[in-house]
Amino acid sequence: MIRFQQVTLTRGVKPLLEGADATLNPAEKIGLIGANGAGKSSLFAVLRGELHADLGEVDFPAKWRVAHVAQETPALERAALEYVIDGDAGLRKLEKQLAEVEAQGAEADGSLIGELHAALADADAYTVRSRAEQLLIGLGFSLQQMGQPVESFSGGWRMRLNLAQALMCPSDLLLLDEPTNHLDLDAIIWLEDWLKRYTGTLLIISHDRDFLDGVVNVILHIDDKKLKRYAGNYSAFERQRAAQIALAQGMLEKQTRQRAHLQSFIDRFKAKATKAKQAQSRIKALARMEELAPLRAAAEFSFEFREPLSAPNPLLVMEDVEAGYRSGGRADKTILSHINFSLQAGQRIGLLGVNGAGKSTLIKTVAGEIAPLAGTSHTGKGLVIGYFAQHQLEMLRHDESPLWHLARLSPDTREQELRNFLGSFNFAGEMATTKIAPFSGGEKARLALALIVWQRPNLLLLDEPTNHLDLETREALTDALAQFDGTLLLVSHDRHLLRATTDQFMIVADGGLQPFDGDLDDYRDWLYKTKLGVKPQETLSRKSEEQASAPTVDRREQRKAEAEQRQRLSALRKPIESRIKRLEEQMAKHQSARSVIDARLAEADIYDASNKEELKSCCRIFRAAAIPKDWR
Repeated sequence: MIRFQQVTLTRGVKPLLEGADATLNPAEKIGLIGANGAGKSSLFAVLRGELHADLGEVDFPAKWRVAHVAQETPALERAALEYVIDGDAGLRKLEKQLAEVEAQGAEADGSLIGELHAALADADAYTVRSRAEQLLIGLGFSLQQMGQPVESFSGGWRMRLNLAQALMCPSDLLLLDEPTNHLDLDAIIWLEDWLKRYTGTLLIISHDRDFLDGVVNVILHIDDKKLKRYAGNYSAFERQRAAQIALAQGMLEKQTRQRAHLQSFIDRFKAKATKAKQAQSRIKALARMEELAPLRAAAEFSFEFREPLSAPNPLLVMEDVEAGYRSGGRADKTILSHINFSLQAGQRIGLLGVNGAGKSTLIKTVAGEIAPLAGTSHTGKGLVIGYFAQHQLEMLRHDESPLWHLARLSPDTREQELRNFLGSFNFAGEMATTKIAPFSGGEKARLALALIVWQRPNLLLLDEPTNHLDLETREALTDALAQFDGTLLLVSHDRHLLRATTDQFMIVADGGLQPFDGDLDDYRDWLYKTKLGVKPQETLSRKSEEQASAPTVDRREQRKAEAEQRQRLSALRKPIESRIKRLEEQMAKHQSARSVIDARLAEADIYDASNKEELKSCCRIFRAAAIPKDWR
């Protein structure tokens, strides 16, 4: 097992952990979560032996083999398949030893050769190529790509190779830090199934809640420099955490009332001889009462899309369009053909398809980034497109500030209005005028979203908008899209986002675009049948049972009804949230008034006969109906 005992960990001058304790059992699958900068990656570095705790002990069996994903990939001429097999260092060592012995020719030790062959057999050397090929196919590589040199791949694909190499390594402890960042939905689904079958101890950092829900059975939360263990997946953690916060808040409020009551009695009667004994007993009780600290949830971030100024219908119509890229004097490269597609006002479409099928090409064609190679595309009058591309962050000017980016879109708007808007996206004060170069990927993505929201689009085209977002911002985006009044076309590997914000799917496959009459579970089945081989037996059995017991339903209508229900609930929630906010403001005013009255009642002269009327007035205010019952 892994045991953290009174661990204190500091990076620079920032304390990350202070006296933290936790125990993780063998074969558990643990999700490590916490706010950005809480110390998740540093904790991984401790487990890899790259950092050491300042105080305390981090123990796990010395014989455990630890595997992790390398963050750098050298530009090697080595073939991708061989690079992945290199992840099994023990196997490579045996192969090298065998080659050296066999090179001795007639002088070679026959018994040693036999022992090495037996060791290779124990290491599954004779299935290693097929296992490596399965890993690469699952992660989106073609057979042709497997023979290409590592140096020929882009950064994102090299990270996939590093992930495959880590999975290839026989391990007792597997550390994965944001493994889904460079993966498409099809690769994430495959990886999720692979990790479910992993027999060692898994520790994973991820901002994909559906991925965490599908893989982990323990959550380790870094909060307030402590490690807190929760049983279950991420959804179970959220429920437990919410219950803890509600309980802690109730206990804190109860204690605050008790302390205020004791202090009020002490202030009033400590100078009176007849009450001195009771006042002293209350002073001791107050001293014995250990002050509770509030259990705080992560600071919430939320925003909403502004209502579009117009709503043309249809927004866009494509007739016999061919989408692809022009190649100058050479032949054009066609990606998608015979696209007959229209976008109606209010539609919410999720685009599905394996990596390289042409989803981004379609989005770019709809956005007007690239012109159709053939066919016609008509746009409605008043169409305003909000487009978030996969590489949107590269389009930002890193030597300029958030305020500069927004002012460029709206040069005639007052600066204060622009600052107020940026403040709603957590770019307040000096941050609004700071160059964005040092911003994190999540902060830059939040700025890109803010620029889209400002333009009040009636058509949102979002291509992997969550790549750099943490869980909190992803949830804010999900809520905002669920309440968006316009039309949505979304490509995302975040299944929670797809489920919550779209009500129909279309699939890009085999060089074309067509409706997909199913949900994400059906898409998973389709992937296994057509791209990844036979579907796991346990999933087939579950699906058969569900189909046998469930009545026949129209999935598209069901999703549409669910989406309409989410929007109705969102509309109902808005006035309630506004009323709660007003009530909280009123409660704050009443609390302030009560403090003034308490202070006056604590003064001895108010009980003089000459101040009788003032005392009555204070009591009337104190008993006023506007003051909550718990305060009386």
